[in-house]
Amino acid sequence: MKFFLDTANLNEIEKYSHIIDGVTTNPSLLAKEMKSSSQNDLLKKICDTVKGPVSLEVISQNCDEMIKEALELSSIADNVVVKVPMTPDGLKATKKLSEMCVKTNVTLIFSSNQALLAAKAGATYVSIFVGRLDDIGYSGINIVKETAKILENYNFDSEIITASIRNPMHVLDAALSGSHVATVPPNVLTLMFNHNLTDAGLQKFMDDWRSVKNNSNNDL
Repeated sequence: MKFFLDTANLNEIEKYSHIIDGVTTNPSLLAKEMKSSSQNDLLKKICDTVKGPVSLEVISQNCDEMIKEALELSSIADNVVVKVPMTPDGLKATKKLSEMCVKTNVTLIFSSNQALLAAKAGATYVSIFVGRLDDIGYSGINIVKETAKILENYNFDSEIITASIRNPMHVLDAALSGSHVATVPPNVLTLMFNHNLTDAGLQKFMDDWRSVKNNSNNDL
């Protein structure tokens, strides 16, 4: 499974560049980082830093305006993927952009029916927001499982992005459920590296090594 880092922070992207396959952003994440540079400058820096796909989101709601904005975003770099919302106009735009060979990420998907519609429209990625579904008492991972089966049944080219990830278990469940990608916030990715037994084992190795070294010095 591929990992996309869910951030617009260049330091975080560089920190995890050895493990991530791409990046996803949104207007909220970008707003936090635009302190000393323009949006386009920041987006170019992100696309230069990441070799894999970088999802950049349109803010327009009308199909024609989405397409115009999508073409502007896709001109920033070859690895740009345009995020469009799961709306009737969004899927119209997705279909037309697909025919223009512009890669798309249909976002804010909360049902397998929505994912099916996005795949039929030619979406490169379908983003299922599991955390937000869990927040209201539904199983987001079940939607991922259903969508994986649908895509397999009909040989759709779309890939599933498990989004709105809250914790490492969401990542594990996504991997077990057939998701192609998990878009992971930096804090969750950090938690995935850590385990108390790893820390304890490393500490034991270091303590034993220091003991052996001290004994060797005492023998001199």
